[in-house]
Amino acid sequence: MRASNQQPKSAALLGVAFDNDDGHTRLTRGKNFVLCGGSQKTHTVMQETAVKINEQLDGRGKRLEDVSIGELRDICHDVVESIADK
Repeated sequence: MRASNQQPKSAALLGVAFDNDDGHTRLTRGKNFVLCGGSQKTHTVMQETAVKINEQLDGRGKRLEDVSIGELRDICHDVVESIADK
């Protein structure tokens, strides 16, 4: 039997990029993600990726904390493919 005071599960996505050469500090926080650094282009791609992952999760009626690693991998793959097709 589990203790009733057990902490609820939590999960977050972390995006970090190091290709910034304009001296600008970029930081974006969302519902379940934090994105840090990168050039404007790279940071924009990270933002789009995080938003689309959340859209996929919402469409499945799931939270990041509730999906398996395999399911998250599939979602990420689908999102990256959709962004690459632009």
